Amino acid sequence: MRLVRYYLNGQILYGVLEGQVIRTLARPPFEGIKETGATVPLDQVRLLAPCMPTKIIALGLNYLDHAAEFGRAVPDEPLIFMKPSTSVVGPEDDIVYPRMARRVDYEAELAVVIGRVCRHVRQEAFRDCILGYAAINDVTARDLQKKDGQFTRSKSFDTFAPLGPWIETEIPDPDNLTVEAYLNGERRQHSSTGNMVFPVAALVAFISRIMTLLPGDVIATGTPSGIGPMREGDVVEVRVQGIGSLRNRVVAERVIE
Repeated sequence: MRLVRYYLNGQILYGVLEGQVIRTLARPPFEGIKETGATVPLDQVRLLAPCMPTKIIALGLNYLDHAAEFGRAVPDEPLIFMKPSTSVVGPEDDIVYPRMARRVDYEAELAVVIGRVCRHVRQEAFRDCILGYAAINDVTARDLQKKDGQFTRSKSFDTFAPLGPWIETEIPDPDNLTVEAYLNGERRQHSSTGNMVFPVAALVAFISRIMTLLPGDVIATGTPSGIGPMREGDVVEVRVQGIGSLRNRVVAERVIE
């Protein structure tokens, strides 16, 4: 099942996408799937980020090849950081290149979308807490990350967390999916979630021992090797097997003086 969030006639609505038709939901899917009976063609709506998380918990160095790319040791525990909800945008939305940054990178990732309030989750029960999966681009101002020596500023600009294009609920094995990034149609990243240091079950268990996860919260599971810079005018696409394609354009920041 593909769950979408969309804008139509001044309203933000949720629905189930089947082919090119959206079946409208009476309430957010985190409160249970209940259809209204109304439908709308996909090409008549604007797709939004499929959820608005209270927080995004992201992973650093969670792919063996990415750790090697940076010349870093593989962590013995998940290396987590957070991105704010204000960084979230949807499919086809613009990524804004901040004036204060000199290098802004794409990072293709699998996103885990939490479905209910959860705390102290056992690894074997992780599926009970998950609504589904999406693609996410963990956009990063790489020069600012290096300058600051930590992640907050470099990861937190508005538009630095494109998410979507929908939530796919029927992923039998999240630890065996192809993850790719394309820049202007050229493939730059290609790996499998099977190369993650910590699989999805371990991530949900570890993070939920630290903080309460709420419906709609997102775990960005880390990026493989092949990260690289984007420039104004570039189109970046994140593809995750079994989910789909998340496409965004990079634009210059416009500040009213």
